Order: sequence, then structure tokens, then C-alpha cells
Amino acid sequence: MRAGTRLRALGAGVALGLLAACTGGGPAVAPQPTSSGDGEIIVASGLDVTGSDGVRQQLIGAWNRTAEGRRHPARLLELPGGADEQRSQLLAALQSGSSQYDVVNLDVTWIPEFAQAGLITPLDHQVRPDADVIPSVAGTTRWKEHTYALPFNSDVGLLYYRPDYLAKVGINPANYPSSTTSWSDLQGIVRQLDAAHADGALPAYQKGWTSQLASFEGLTVNAVEAFESVGVHLTDADGRYTADPAALAEGLDELHRRAASEYTLHNALSSDEPASLNDFAAGHTAFLRHWPYAYRLLPQSLPDGDLEVAPLPGRAAVLGGQDLAVSAASPRAAAALKLAEFLTDRNSERCLLDGGFAATRFSAYQNPDVHCPYTNLSSPASASPSPTGSSGEIRDMPRDDQGRPRYAATTLLTALTSAVQRPRTPYYGAFTQALQSVVHRWLADPNPADTDQVARQLDTALRRALSGK
Repeated sequence: MRAGTRLRALGAGVALGLLAACTGGGPAVAPQPTSSGDGEIIVASGLDVTGSDGVRQQLIGAWNRTAEGRRHPARLLELPGGADEQRSQLLAALQSGSSQYDVVNLDVTWIPEFAQAGLITPLDHQVRPDADVIPSVAGTTRWKEHTYALPFNSDVGLLYYRPDYLAKVGINPANYPSSTTSWSDLQGIVRQLDAAHADGALPAYQKGWTSQLASFEGLTVNAVEAFESVGVHLTDADGRYTADPAALAEGLDELHRRAASEYTLHNALSSDEPASLNDFAAGHTAFLRHWPYAYRLLPQSLPDGDLEVAPLPGRAAVLGGQDLAVSAASPRAAAALKLAEFLTDRNSERCLLDGGFAATRFSAYQNPDVHCPYTNLSSPASASPSPTGSSGEIRDMPRDDQGRPRYAATTLLTALTSAVQRPRTPYYGAFTQALQSVVHRWLADPNPADTDQVARQLDTALRRALSGK
């Protein structure tokens, strides 16, 4: 496809699908569950990034065909709005003592808040440690030494890049990036790409890399990755604030090095996930920081050989994803837990991986005997939501000889095992808003205040937010 046609395909199909997936889309009012009987299990979740009949819905259907599922059929209720709106809807429903939701699919950063408020059921006696679950991912289900959820699908920051662009400046993509690649190395490559662009070799190119630096959760993720890469931890395991202005200044300096206008597409400061994906697909950058689901979508706009993915430089990528918890008010708690166990077992996790999610179990990546028996997710039509190529076909993401996404057993698993968590705190909503407010204003200011001054402002804001005031 020509570049313009590829971009239109991505813009008309992928971007709209992503916008719905990332912001929730749908009606302005949350759909209300209607029970078909006392045994029905309602699963409340955000929208599925794998499409309208995505892998989550297919797994619910598989449960409903089991003997237990016929006794306690499950229904997936997708909440409208963005992550903050979904969180508010779930909080309001559970705080009212309503039993309308039995299983809640919670963002990993929400577990401490819902657990601290007593809205989800402790599972210490029902759920035992499982060596098959990736340890970093398993940690997202716990709060203050208690287990409150089962890991459903994970997420982690990755570096997507254009090997055809690297070849233009004499870099063999087979040798880059490596486990020792740093952000300084990447910036050196960007300077070479800038020179090639000036010579007319990369006409669509604008800047070296892009990310999600608008004032939303994407900015928090980028900031935490920068802070963690220089050893700056904002809280301890119990959510107590542990930083100070000197440490924050070090983290802000690292973030500024990454987001400097010399290397970073200007659009990044107003970009969410769909916008940054579109810029990368249009050839405006050689590098993109994004999530695993982009690996399923980008083949719709980039030809074979023009896309690769690696762990982020610095190896301090932030962990994301969702965990399944049982509502403390559910009268069907025992059946709800069985459903959660079914949705997170080895076979289901392999289905999630095949569908484009990051699975939570080692076996999904490594065990050749673990397959997805419930769905036909390996077909291109199921692997992509709606965008098409120039001939009308839907292109599948690259896969290995086991049918997994080609990068999964190497790049994705490596990134997950070394990923870091965002602050674990019941005041996460206040924390992320405080960080975004200070940091985005600073990054977007053409005449920014010096780092020490911003660090003091950020210290005051975070100290207050993380104290619950």
C-alpha cells in the first residue's frame, strides 16, 4: 500500500477502534445488568481492545458451555467511558452494597483502593501461589500481604521501531536493539536519522520517537518509567511516599532527556495511544513507546519487514493490565471465583496471548502443549478488529510456528519479567492526577522553570496526594 493509503486505513479503522478501546466509547450512561436468573454471574469490565466479539467475550462463551457455566452462566458487561469513568462507576456500584456485579475486571493500579475499602473479597484461603504466573504480574493482585484478585491479562511498555529506517543509516536491524541498548544509544541513532532526513532519504520522517505525553495516564507511565530507570521510587510497598525534591529532580531530568524536543515528536505532548500509533504508522518517527496490542494493529498499515519490537531501553518498563476480583457483595461469590479461575487458567491465558493480549502465565509463552481450545484466534479475521489492507484483506500479526505472536516468547516475556509497578496506593487516582498536572505543565512550557523548582512543586503535590488529603 502507498503511505497515504496505509495511513487512511489505520486512521479510519484502527484509530477509531483504538479510541473506543482506550477511552471506553459507547453510550454516555452505563448499561444496567438484567439477570436471567439467580445463578447468572455478571462480569463488569472496560471495553475489549480485541474487538466487539473479542477474546474476553469468547472466553465467557466457553465458560457458559461448561457444566458449571450452564448452572451459573456468565455475562460480560462492558462499561462506557474512559478508565477514570469506569473506576467511578465500579466504586459507586460496590460502595452502595449492590450485588449487580459479581466479578470486576480491575486495572492493576486500582487493587489497593478497592481492597482497602473492603469492596472486593480477600482470596488468601481460596487461591494458592502459582509458580506458572509471572512473579511481577502476580504482585499486582496483592495488597498488604493479602491476595485480592487473579491476574487476567497483563501489559507492559515496549519499543516499536522501523528496521527499514535503521537500514537507511547503515544500522543492521538484526544487531539492534540489544539488551545493553540505552536511551543515549537511541538518541545517537536519532541524530543519524535526522541527518538522513535532511539529505532527503526519509521524506515522511519528522522526529526520532513518540510516546503518550498528553495529560492522562500515559504521561504517568512515561514519568514512572523515567524515574524508575534512575532508581527513584515514589512509594514503598504500603503506599507511603518515599521520594524527596532531590530524587524527584533526578527523575525529572531523565524524563526531560527522553522528551526533549530534539528527539521527540512535538505531537507527543498531546498524544494518547491512538494518536501516537498513527504518527508512527505514517512514518513520522522511527521509534514508538506503546503497549502489546499495537503489535496486532500495526501490520494493517506497515508492510512486512518494516516493523519490529524490543524491550524499552533501560529495562524499567511499567506494568499494566487487569486483574479479576470478586465483589464483596456478590451472593454468587463461590461461582464467581470458579469463573475467574476458568478465565485465568493455562488454556485461557494462551487464548488471550493469541488474541493480542499479554498473558500472565509462563506456560502460555513456553509450553508447546498449551493451546487455545475455545476459540479460533489464530486466524487473521479474529486477530484484528476491522481495518483492511488495499485489497480488502485483514492482515494477521506475525506468528511463530506454535501460532503465538512472533515476539511473545522472547521480547514480550522478557519485558514482563523485568517490569516495574506504578505506586501501590489506595490513593492512586489522586497521585496520578497530581503528577500529570505538574509534569505536563512543565514539559509543555516553552520557557520551563528549572528542574529543582518543579521538583519542589511535585514533592508538595505528591506528598499531599499520597497522604489521602
